[in-house]
Amino acid sequence: MLSTPERIAFLLLALVSLLLTAHGVSRLVRAIGRGQGRPRWSLFVRRVVPVSLDILLQRPIFRARPWVSLLHAGIFFAFVFYGLVNILDILEGFTGFTTLHRGGIAGAYNLVADLLSVAALVGMIGLLFRRFGLRPFRFNERVLLLPSVRFGIARDSAIVGGFILLHVGSRWVGQAVRIAESGHSDWSQPTASLVARLFTGWEVETLALASHVTWWLALGLILAFLPYFPYSKHIHLFMAPLNLILREERPLGQLEPPVARDGQLGSERLEQLRWFQILDAYACIMCNRCQDVCPAHGTGRALSPAALEINKRYYLNRNLRAFAGGTSSPPLLEIATSKEAVWACTTCAACVRICPVGNRPMLDLIDIRRALVNQGDPLDPNLQAALESLGRYGNSFGKPARQRARWAKELPFTIKDARKEPVEYLWFVGDFASFDPRMQENTKTVAWLFHTAGLDFGLLYEDERNAGNDVRRVGEEGLFELLVEQNLRAFEKAQFRAIVTTDPHSYNALKNEYAAFGFSVPVYHYTEVLAQLLEDGRLTVRQPLAAAVTYHDPCYLGRYNRITAAPRRILRALGAELREMPRHGENTYCCGAGGGQIWMASDGEERPSEQRIREAVQLGEDLRYFVVACPKDMAMYSDAVKTTGYEGRLVVTDIARLVASAVGFEEAPVFAATEERS
Repeated sequence: MLSTPERIAFLLLALVSLLLTAHGVSRLVRAIGRGQGRPRWSLFVRRVVPVSLDILLQRPIFRARPWVSLLHAGIFFAFVFYGLVNILDILEGFTGFTTLHRGGIAGAYNLVADLLSVAALVGMIGLLFRRFGLRPFRFNERVLLLPSVRFGIARDSAIVGGFILLHVGSRWVGQAVRIAESGHSDWSQPTASLVARLFTGWEVETLALASHVTWWLALGLILAFLPYFPYSKHIHLFMAPLNLILREERPLGQLEPPVARDGQLGSERLEQLRWFQILDAYACIMCNRCQDVCPAHGTGRALSPAALEINKRYYLNRNLRAFAGGTSSPPLLEIATSKEAVWACTTCAACVRICPVGNRPMLDLIDIRRALVNQGDPLDPNLQAALESLGRYGNSFGKPARQRARWAKELPFTIKDARKEPVEYLWFVGDFASFDPRMQENTKTVAWLFHTAGLDFGLLYEDERNAGNDVRRVGEEGLFELLVEQNLRAFEKAQFRAIVTTDPHSYNALKNEYAAFGFSVPVYHYTEVLAQLLEDGRLTVRQPLAAAVTYHDPCYLGRYNRITAAPRRILRALGAELREMPRHGENTYCCGAGGGQIWMASDGEERPSEQRIREAVQLGEDLRYFVVACPKDMAMYSDAVKTTGYEGRLVVTDIARLVASAVGFEEAPVFAATEERS
């Protein structure tokens, strides 16, 4: 098909294109290599097959936006198959070999190529229409964006979209031209055969020229695009799989240890991030899914996880040669995100869970916090006070340790001291459940339920300290380690088989974070224990709950640790009518308290908890209870139901109170005292 000069020209162009592409990729690899640490390539061998299967089935993409994901899947499958298509098309150009009008494997190949070409064209047109028409790329005005980003996103989307349309379209039309040349349709290329009718009556010479032009256009576009490829969003096609395959196998609730350098902790500059945090920038597909689920951005604050990754990418694109060569980057607070954004994060991990390519923008924010705290940067006054109280008293309320279990004195029974006698369950109560007067009634309710069921449990009393989950997430690594050491010493004094926690934040720290310090004891949330007690008949429902309820999954219970079934088993056992909010289970929405936010003033237009209450009331006028299983949730939503004006319509209650009511809590002496005060 090609003349000898054309073959030589194609080979020379291909060589130049590949050399330029390799040069760009090598710079990119060196840039990623400037990050801290090194990948464990043993993970690649073990995970390449399962991760590749997930990618081929597009499972990460279909976590959200099903229709958009369907369009993307069409483009993806076409891209994968077009690797073979382009190789065979080159062979056809050089040798004259053709699959036209053939059966068997060739016919099946043509059919798949034909259908995937249409899928790619339809998918790309749909995505471009969505990007530039229905939902243009938007950030709120408080989000830090590099000057090159706004135009760059539109430009890169247009270039990649245009390339795919022209490349696939040229090849598809080229097949139609060749079918027209042959004089009859090809059953294995139904859509191209339809297009071929447009060329009926064309001269043979014209068809031959058109076939030639479409071949050069389809494959020439690849040669032109390849050098741009390392700088385009299309690079995610290789970087995203690498990101997923080489991702360290640690629980979502276990943070990476801080980057340590010359006595300093955290990351102030791009090269002080870990290697995979730089890789994140290239794996990012700029889909904005992380921004869509971010409670900080959703309430008008300065944070956008998407902007963080996109800023990193555009800084690297513009400075790749210098950065790859060893030049230090400006501070991350100048090129990636703002200080306001760093302190707006609730560490809810919604961005991490939703990301189809495995990015972890939340970790960048925590590493920047670590650096700021390490440098002594001024903190929010309320946060500073809370941290000082935690350092001095072991709790954020500034109360002496001897007052931690004062609530237990109001019970008509004595809770065992696990330091003095062995127990099956050590109850790690937590700060809010111990010290906040609004939460203490719930705490006494849980104690009464455990006691009524005959559960063998005890407390650490004044030896318990804050578990440190949120302390670590605000960047105070030293204080976190101090709290861990204090709690581990207390655990050594006690005899127990397992821990049960009230607070999901404490649950996460004890289950996931303490493992790095050699602590490996079973940890349960109190909803898991209550569910088992009900199912074992140790708690008996006497008064079924004939009411419509909705349940809010705490981030550190539902998303981080996937404990979503136990609370629902409880509600079913109580006879409640459970109505799910649109965002529930692992896809839950944050209350806004995590990541230290409960200690800080909010500068958002409203609070996430207020948005959540509005979401709940949409479930029906007869919805009675907004059920929580976290002391911080109880605090946040008790306030939110008032500020939104729904206090008289919706009752915010801890799930333990519903259990107590259903099993006959009113018979307990403590219940009457509780009701008199409420």
